[in-house]
Amino acid sequence: MERTNVDEPASGRPGPRRPGPAGTAADTAAPAGQKAPRGARGPGVFSLADEEKRRGVRQMKTIATGMLVLVAVVYALAEWAGSAGAGAWAGYVAAAAEAGMVGALADWFAVTALFRHPLGLPIPHTAIIPTKKDTLGRSLGDFVGENFLSSDVVRERLRAVGIGSRLGGWLAEPANAERVTAELSTALRGALTVLRDADVQAVVGEAVTRRAEAQEIAPGIGGMLDKIVADGGHRKVVDLVCVRAHDWLVEHSDSVMDAVTGGAPGWTPRFVDRKVGDRVYKELLRFVTEMRDVPDHPARGAVDRFLTDFAQDLQSDTDTRARVERLKTEVLNRDEVQDLIASAWNAVRRMVVSAAEDERSELRTRARAGLLSLGRRMASDERLQGKVDGWLEDAAVHVVTTYRDEITSLITETVAGWDAEHTSKKIEAHIGRDLQFIRINGTVVGALAGLLIHTVSRALGA
Repeated sequence: MERTNVDEPASGRPGPRRPGPAGTAADTAAPAGQKAPRGARGPGVFSLADEEKRRGVRQMKTIATGMLVLVAVVYALAEWAGSAGAGAWAGYVAAAAEAGMVGALADWFAVTALFRHPLGLPIPHTAIIPTKKDTLGRSLGDFVGENFLSSDVVRERLRAVGIGSRLGGWLAEPANAERVTAELSTALRGALTVLRDADVQAVVGEAVTRRAEAQEIAPGIGGMLDKIVADGGHRKVVDLVCVRAHDWLVEHSDSVMDAVTGGAPGWTPRFVDRKVGDRVYKELLRFVTEMRDVPDHPARGAVDRFLTDFAQDLQSDTDTRARVERLKTEVLNRDEVQDLIASAWNAVRRMVVSAAEDERSELRTRARAGLLSLGRRMASDERLQGKVDGWLEDAAVHVVTTYRDEITSLITETVAGWDAEHTSKKIEAHIGRDLQFIRINGTVVGALAGLLIHTVSRALGA
């Protein structure tokens, strides 16, 4: 007869009993923060829910065993009654009870052989789960890989789900769009907080400098300057320079006079120096005034020709382009420029973090509006839905085809690392109650089959 102690080890000998809830001998769940006990390596330690299931298994074992004992007692009484001349009915009862015992014992053996050696006897092909655990793990990994991780299965399943349409309908709800925006803002703030400013500044500075050094700027500047001159866009700048030069000369006449007289020879009389200085100042002021007030002044034409020639030199003259590149390198290598590039990251980070934290910021408002618009389009545009579904299918197929071996090996290696005895007890706790119904059904079906066979035999014999 089967032992009802679920703590029985695979060898059939009773294992050490540990106090469990409600006075049971079950393994107790490890307290939070503690490691599982030695020998309990497997799919988790026994939790309170597992203990409840194990109690249910023990109850069903008791019922199934009780039915076996019942049919045995009925068989003994029927045989006794038949030998005492009780009548033909005793034979029918004895046949049913006998077949019930056979069915109960056969199913007991089958159920018990899954988890341990029946009665501790090393019968071949018993204790299947503990002894074949690694083989079962490999088979499970192969089964998952062939039936769940194939590209056809993944594509068919994702296509049937219609993720694009569902995602579009979900995003089209304002509450969901707000939720996604909030989650993205939180993730963005977290990422910007985790990043080290010094590392990012170094990367940004190196990227900007490298890009600037790799790109020749003279032809681009020349082309832009040529277009500006052709469109007359430089004239406002010339006007501004002329106005500022005129105002400066009016306000600093003494400075101009001092500069002229200070450069005169020492042997010239002072009144001559002042006369010359005054003349130079008046001519200079007249020139600047005319250049300011006359749009077609020859000097303005000279400026136009100079800018046009310079624009052409920037685009085609090798020497000019080389000078511009040297100047660019010198400017980029200055500490002030590098500090400015590095400090740009701090400004950008502060701006983005502030915008992410403010629910009414332009960043979050635009992100929310963009998600709502995207959701409405995905919900109604079948072409866009097809694109999204195709992207997701391709991504999923890439993952399962690229990492299928790693996924299946994870299953195989995980099962191989489980403790055989602990795994067997864990599985029995989860499915053992249903398996005990096999024993009960075997007892009932066996009894009915025995009764039928005995009835047919008597009928044919008569």
